[in-house]
Amino acid sequence: MTVSVRFSVATAWHALRGQAGKLALVASALGLVAANIGASAPAHAQSAALQSLRATNQPVEWQDRFDTSTEGLKAVESVTPTLSAETPDYIASAIDRYSRIVQLGGWGTVSSANGKALRIGARDQRIVELRRRLMASGDLEQRAGLSDTFDSYVDAGLRRFQLRHGLQADGLLGDNTIKALNVTAEVRLRQLETNLVRLRSMSGFLGDRYVMVNIPAAQIEAVENGRVRSRHTAVVGKIDRQSPILNSKIYELNFNPYWTVPVSIIRKDLIPKMKDDPEYLARNHIRIFDWKGNELNWQQIDWNTNDATKYQFRQDPGDENSLGTVRINFHNTHQVYLHDTPSKTLFGSDYRFHSSGCVRVQNVRELVTWLLQSTTPDWDRSRVDSVIRTGEREDVKLKSSIPIYMTYVTAWANADGVVHFRDDIYDRDGLYAQGVQDGVTETQARL
Repeated sequence: MTVSVRFSVATAWHALRGQAGKLALVASALGLVAANIGASAPAHAQSAALQSLRATNQPVEWQDRFDTSTEGLKAVESVTPTLSAETPDYIASAIDRYSRIVQLGGWGTVSSANGKALRIGARDQRIVELRRRLMASGDLEQRAGLSDTFDSYVDAGLRRFQLRHGLQADGLLGDNTIKALNVTAEVRLRQLETNLVRLRSMSGFLGDRYVMVNIPAAQIEAVENGRVRSRHTAVVGKIDRQSPILNSKIYELNFNPYWTVPVSIIRKDLIPKMKDDPEYLARNHIRIFDWKGNELNWQQIDWNTNDATKYQFRQDPGDENSLGTVRINFHNTHQVYLHDTPSKTLFGSDYRFHSSGCVRVQNVRELVTWLLQSTTPDWDRSRVDSVIRTGEREDVKLKSSIPIYMTYVTAWANADGVVHFRDDIYDRDGLYAQGVQDGVTETQARL
């Protein structure tokens, strides 16, 4: 540890010049020491060091690359499936913890960012509020103290909180993160109680292999022999076009698929777009057919009525195809499925409720390869890539169907005691009906 700190100090000293650079060096060195010695550094000693630096009346440049412990962040992810038989027990333990928090008066709030996000290196009175809030939920240890400096401990604690709440773990104290921080402990307790009932109803045997779509989390788990084989970020249905809750079985994959536009999308999206832009269909390689297979041109349709809903609109395979390179089919009456997408940027957003009910899958080739290998062993990743690369249509039926569960879970916990929460995006937790306003205003604002 001593050698590592001395090396970092020496390197930084030669790289920086002037008094400000020297102060930044001292701050970095203290951060490295604190990160390495962990529990052995009393909070009052760290506070004294900070006060000493402030006494110089010089700005302190806290470095972004502190070597902080990542144990708390690693514990957030778990190989245990959300729908495991043990999850209800983990939630019951979390309910005990959150009940005690509520009995003690809950936790305080963090003042609005007013458009200005705080990050590591900042000094602000709101950071004291943030420290108290993170300590109350167990994301920051008490020994970190109540300094108004955004140090490496606050950074790690905030990232942990963001991961637990499905936010981008960027360590920025911005508006979305503050909204999540300010959801009351009472609301979180009610979410846990509601989801305990949901998960107990699904605690039976779900299959050796299955796919789980958690709609509020916009996340997919591929589960094999009781462990999560892979997780995938998803984009799911809008509030007014919700993804359905169902149990089914995946039976087929379509490579380089056509997309047949559903009647609901023809009515809500296609007709308005064609009124504004008659070239929309041609630009997106969408062709029109009657139900006898005869192709029509767009001038044959009255776009001022619902005449278009009488015809079939089919998008050719290719880079612009709304289904991307592959579609995953399962039996259901809602005409929904899992699929790739050309719009990859949506996977990087905190808010991923943009589809018309179907589920878009990030890293879909990994999921497809797993589906095929588990039932059709002559398929591997190279063959999947090869078929997609040809651009030609190919349908593959699985030799054995795989269960899929599209679920609605807004709160759960894992074996390490880490508790996860997500927005009640479709208002299924009943918080509105109970008149609970805290923590649901963000969802309301999106309506």
